[in-house]
Amino acid sequence: MLLAIDIGNTNITLGLYEGEKLGPRWRLATDHERMPDEYGIAILNLFQHSRHTAGDVSAIAIASVVPPLTGTFVTACRQYLDHDPLVVDAGVRTGVRVRYEDPKQVGADRVVDAAAAHKLYGGPACIVDFGTGTTFDAITEEGDYLGGAIAPGIGIAAEALFHHAAKLPRVDLVRPPAAIGRNTVHSMQSGLLFGYVGLVEGMVARFRAELGPKMKVIGTGGLAEVIAQETKVIEIIAPWLTLEGLRIVYELNSGA
Repeated sequence: MLLAIDIGNTNITLGLYEGEKLGPRWRLATDHERMPDEYGIAILNLFQHSRHTAGDVSAIAIASVVPPLTGTFVTACRQYLDHDPLVVDAGVRTGVRVRYEDPKQVGADRVVDAAAAHKLYGGPACIVDFGTGTTFDAITEEGDYLGGAIAPGIGIAAEALFHHAAKLPRVDLVRPPAAIGRNTVHSMQSGLLFGYVGLVEGMVARFRAELGPKMKVIGTGGLAEVIAQETKVIEIIAPWLTLEGLRIVYELNSGA
């Protein structure tokens, strides 16, 4: 089985593939202070809970936007899973031509997302990833990564309100009764949820004007379903898109 690991700034997502079928998948909080042994034991515990063992893993692929943790996970994979992982970087075949001014500035997760989006859904496409940042990635009809846009994530925006406004509380990101909030909590929920819906709709319209009317819109990340319930512009919800991209990139590099 292939173990796919996406190391993000807020969450680390892991999934086990048997062929093209995604089996158990998990999310861990990103913790820069954890040692390789701690992550290795955590992975083994996750396996055990899903009735798998380290021996079930035949290969590992990693995409990371947290450089200090990349080496931590490589060490953990070697020591606890007995495999050298494929780490997606500049020397790895992805099937994606990056047309950024400086291709090295594009995160590995955005490249593997592009690989998955084009292979699974075709292009042109706009990928909206609701993570630490809310990112918009433009994929051409040929599957090239053209560029994108980066906005603060919903979680960051909510925390900024809480920390910098003395009277504003932390709130759950759920749908308020109406757009016009009648109390502070509902007002914040309206601004966060419906405000980000407006952001998505506006950015998608601008991307479509540049990519063409046939552009597909793919939502991914932990909050994709929450936002998609409030707008019709997100046509495809693919919460595990990065893991799919890791599988596709691994197959390209292994000859599978």
